[in-house]
This record gives sequence, C-alpha cells and structure tokens, in this order.
Amino acid sequence: MPRVERLVLPVISARCFSMDSLKQYGARYLLTALFLVTVAIWYAVFFESRGGILMVAFLDVGQGDAIFIEAPNGNQVLIDGGAGRAVLRELSRVMPFYDRSIDVVLGTHTDKDHVGGLPAVFENFSVEFYIDPGLPDDSGFYQELLRDVAKEPAEKIIARRGMRINLGEGAELNILFPDRDVSGFDANDASVIARLVYGDTAFLFTGDSPKKIENYVVSLYGDALRSDVLKAGHHGSKTSTSAAFLSAVSPDIAVVSAGEDNRYGHPHKEVTDAFAAAGVSVSRTDKDGTIIFKSDGVRVTHGNP
Repeated sequence: MPRVERLVLPVISARCFSMDSLKQYGARYLLTALFLVTVAIWYAVFFESRGGILMVAFLDVGQGDAIFIEAPNGNQVLIDGGAGRAVLRELSRVMPFYDRSIDVVLGTHTDKDHVGGLPAVFENFSVEFYIDPGLPDDSGFYQELLRDVAKEPAEKIIARRGMRINLGEGAELNILFPDRDVSGFDANDASVIARLVYGDTAFLFTGDSPKKIENYVVSLYGDALRSDVLKAGHHGSKTSTSAAFLSAVSPDIAVVSAGEDNRYGHPHKEVTDAFAAAGVSVSRTDKDGTIIFKSDGVRVTHGNP
C-alpha cells in the first residue's frame, strides 16, 4: 500500500497587471509560495530523517489501547483508538500536521476502550483499509464506526490467521489470531493478535486476549512468538500474560497501556511481578505518557515524541 504524495506549486500566468494589482497578487503568491516551500521543507526533513527506521508509538489515550506504526517508507497503521478523542491529540504528536491519511486501521475487538475513538479517526483522516475480527456488536459507538468505514469508503477486511500486511521495505504485520469465525466469542477472546516484524526485530500486539487464548497461540507458534516488545494483554490485567506465553514471547520490554489511577487497578501486581521475575522491563503509558520505539531492523531503541 505505497503512498505517493506530490506538492503542486501554483502556476502564475504571464498577464499584464497594474503596479497596485501586481503588488497585491505578488504578495499573495509570495505568501502562498513561502507556505508551500515551508511544507516541502518539513516534508523532506520528516521523510529523509526516517532513514530505514520503523517507528512504533504506544499512545497515551488513558484507559485504553492505541498504537501507531510507521514503516520506513511512510506507510502507516493504527491499531485501536482508545475510548474517545484523545487519540487525535496523540496522533498529532507523532504525525506531521499536513498528513491526513492512515493506510490501515485495525480494531482488535469491539470494546469501547479499543475502538470507541476510531470514529473520530475516520472523521479526520482518510483510511484505505479497516481490519477487525468480524465480531458482531450492536453498541452505538461500534455501529457509528461501521458507518464511518462505509462512508470513507475504506475496504473492510476480516482478520484471520495467516494474513500478512506488507508495509514495505521489509516491514510486515502478521495476523496470528483469530483463526476461525468469532461471531459467538466473548469480545476479549476474539481479540486480534498481530506480530510486527522488521528485520531481526519484532513487536507483539495482543488486544485484551486472555490466558486461554495466549496459551492456544503458544500451541500454534511456540518460540516463533519471540518479540523484542510485548504489548501486555488487557492493560496488564491478571487475566492475561500467562507463564507459557511470557516464556514463548520472551520480550525485553513490555508496554502497559492503562489510565492513571484507573478503577481496575491495572497493571495488576501479579503481572508486574511476573515481568520482573522474567527480567522484562516495563513501560507504562499511565506513568510515561506516549511511548515511542524505533527499530533499524537490528535493534529496538526508545525514541522521542
């Protein structure tokens, strides 16, 4: 899904003007040209500075999930969007002001703290593809999202195991679960699990998948789940992050996306203790705000907003 963007400079016709009108039009075109040159400079700085770097930003949207991915060639993915419009504020911090498109939006499941903010995303950005697990839901915010997807129009795709989203230049998002129709599933059980691979580095995203689904995925993939960064399931709830799953993924860093002083007590002590025992460092959006990682395909480092 490569995206080609062009800057079109205004064409000034060679007509005759009076001195006053020439000054008037000259000033107008000069301001326009200066604005477009400024945009072009920022565009060049932004894209040239990417230099083979993959960026993954865990956005601080309070008690919810929202993850922004930008591939080395500029293709973009948003996984979930939190519960409300906070996602727009956080996207403005990791995207240039003139970029009003996102190639792929993926809703891991239908809980409001994951997709409640996506209607605002569709209202403010052009989206080419929308992916979700195909879980029916009659809630108002989800029905609004489906209307926005149709209005865009974005191509709607049902996530299934084996799907590969080629982001270009070696970056690939692989769908690991669901592997079947989830129309009768609990929302958390239906969560899309996806693994982002770039060179020798990997990130694992789990939605709100509970332990039984994690263990099932371990039975399918085993040590092939190994990833540098793990998005802790269900905001660090003790219902996720089984011992078998943590052992298989063996992350260096776990990210907990949770709201400050949230009423659920996320992340639970059982989970943070498990990470500590496994030697996994933990980053938390409730303490650290938006958390940015960058990968050159060899190693993963913390970036800057």
